[in-house]
Amino acid sequence: MLELSEEVRALRAGVQRFLEAEVEPRSRWIDEEDRIPPELLEKARELGLFGLTVPECYGGVGLDVIGKCALEEEFGRSNYGFATLIGNHTGISCSGIVEHGTEAQRAKYLPRMASGEWIACFCLTEAQAGSDPSGMRASAVKRGDRWILNGEKIYITNAPEAYVFTVMAVTAESKGVKGISAFIVERDFPGLAVGRNEKKMGMHGAHAATVTFTDCEVPAENLLGEEGLGYIQALRALTRGRVTLAARCLGMMERLLGLSVGYAKLREQGGRRIADHQAIQWMLADMALALDASRLLVYRAAEMLNRGERATKEAAMAKLFTTEALNKAADSAVQIHGGMGYMREAGIERFYRDARITRIYEGTSEIQRVIIARELLREQ
Repeated sequence: MLELSEEVRALRAGVQRFLEAEVEPRSRWIDEEDRIPPELLEKARELGLFGLTVPECYGGVGLDVIGKCALEEEFGRSNYGFATLIGNHTGISCSGIVEHGTEAQRAKYLPRMASGEWIACFCLTEAQAGSDPSGMRASAVKRGDRWILNGEKIYITNAPEAYVFTVMAVTAESKGVKGISAFIVERDFPGLAVGRNEKKMGMHGAHAATVTFTDCEVPAENLLGEEGLGYIQALRALTRGRVTLAARCLGMMERLLGLSVGYAKLREQGGRRIADHQAIQWMLADMALALDASRLLVYRAAEMLNRGERATKEAAMAKLFTTEALNKAADSAVQIHGGMGYMREAGIERFYRDARITRIYEGTSEIQRVIIARELLREQ
């Protein structure tokens, strides 16, 4: 059994209280209005939630991967839009600067990111480069003391609110993936434009938009890491992101299982609780089994990453299995609740809509299978 530190347990308990008292009562409003109340964001700042993975020396909490997973579980039990905003900011949008930034970059950006003053986003996906980032067309050309960035990134989570953009662009086309570099771009740099907030099936409250770069001027010192290593940086961020996303799915599954068990014990049909019917029992059993199996996969990968081990295959396994299991659990939860599960009033259908994106972003289920197979063949 995984043992969390006393500090992480205390932080987790505090986050749980905050979510239950402040976020959950507003979940339906967030879903319908597709925005998060400013007072919730302010309270999140006061709790230090924007700095979960920022080192303490820069004003953050300094959680490792296991600690981040433990917190993501709690977020997953509540509003998914709120969880996504925080999770994206403290995950793939923050990790590049923490791991690869110069001391000057860290000192400039991390304190304000940790406080929540500057929201961050991660710009990788393009219309022709979704599951295959190596096909990106965004480019950056060095001119004097500036990089001139051109291109378009789509479906960028947090972009409408973000001030700090981590952007991947081609700096040497002839080198393929070894010619991709990463940049820190500020919202007010000339040539950056953020499009409208996209209307989505679920994940309401967490906003996504197209980000366009037109001769965007980026200071040379804002190159993140070494030139040509952006693709490797992106893959590392995605590996960690897949594990923490899977941990958030654990929380969603646990919430759905609890709601389904509770409803099955109360709802009667033909003079019997539906919990007494084998068909319902089997659905509940499958949900519980998938939840436990998912947790083992998630924390195995998290422990490997904490030890500094290569966990590409294990992260892909955790992401694939857990997101597929979540979507099946959400479907079962709607089925167990019957007509009520389909109605907005009960809230079950919100989890159903929110769950669907997990099989797509941070690498589709199909891509995870490709990664797992590739790693197996490489190992043999």
